Amino acid sequence: MDMSLEVLLMPVSDVDRAKEFYRDKVGFHVDLDGEVMPGVRIVQLTPPGSGCSIALVDGLEVPTGTPRPGTYHGMQLCVTDAKAAYEELTARGLDVTEPQQFAPQDGATFMYFKDPDGNGWAIQEYRRRESEPLHKVLAEQAGREE
Repeated sequence: MDMSLEVLLMPVSDVDRAKEFYRDKVGFHVDLDGEVMPGVRIVQLTPPGSGCSIALVDGLEVPTGTPRPGTYHGMQLCVTDAKAAYEELTARGLDVTEPQQFAPQDGATFMYFKDPDGNGWAIQEYRRRESEPLHKVLAEQAGREE
């Protein structure tokens, strides 16, 4: 059975403020903004080039428990050039740390930011993705398994 991670509910205290932050400062695309059932608004945003989105929700009861705003940490975005990403994000007004290289190999450079509620993100430089985009690597793996 195949499964794909496609949406993460992001706990925020103000959906409009969070939408503006993720759209304008981080550069996510707004896929959906509307009332999906009476009293439940969902704003779904996707990072450019990603197969996974975040959903900002207002009024939704989550059967397994409702996370509190600011309690999510460790979500990770990948870019092929950390320096270029840093320059673009800071030009948009995002308060992001400067890239830190923890080791010389690919995948060992990171920078960090928090959203207005304190949810914490990492951005990892993974240069290999320029020549091997994740969707192509996964498609090739699926082709070998058949």
